[in-house]
Amino acid sequence: MAGYISEAVIKRLPAYYRHLKELEKEGVLQISSQELGQRMRLTASQIRQDINSFGGIGRQGYGYSVAGLREHIGRTLGVDRQHHLIIIGAGNIGRAVALSDSFAKNNFVTDAVFDDDPQKIGVCIGEMQVQDVRLAKRYIQEHPVDIAVLAVPVDGAQRLVEELFACGVRGFWNFAPVDLKLPDGACAVNVHLDEGLEVLSYRMLNHQP
Repeated sequence: MAGYISEAVIKRLPAYYRHLKELEKEGVLQISSQELGQRMRLTASQIRQDINSFGGIGRQGYGYSVAGLREHIGRTLGVDRQHHLIIIGAGNIGRAVALSDSFAKNNFVTDAVFDDDPQKIGVCIGEMQVQDVRLAKRYIQEHPVDIAVLAVPVDGAQRLVEELFACGVRGFWNFAPVDLKLPDGACAVNVHLDEGLEVLSYRMLNHQP
């Protein structure tokens, strides 16, 4: 596997993975960079450049094995192994994440939900009962937790990162509209819903796809 992969390619990898899974379901065994590019609205040159950057496995004149490339990208993304998630915040966003049936298919398993609202604690979301957030540290000590989903107000997100990192959590999927200050060794992906709508508004205003 190649060492360095640019951020731009990393952001495209999930789309490659999704399209290749769809192609497998359709019974496609081999695909050329031209065909994959048409499907993903990328040039064949971009496809080849991206795949070569993480250790291309195609053969000139034969294209790519759909199953082989999907497995290779899965290993590159780390979704060939199981990741355990907990959710902090049982509001609308936390509930939506907890009830999603797509994450488990990609080896992201939601194991527990926590909140500090007495009216939410004890309520069931799917098969999980919302627990008091004060029990989260003990839970992490007793169970493997790779990722914490932060579906909390702005004023609580940074404190939670520091506390959960100290307990061993290294990955944070952050829905709070704040840029987190991460300890060394931690990583995060921010999902700022307002910003997404603002980008969409700009594209509509400027007639961009």
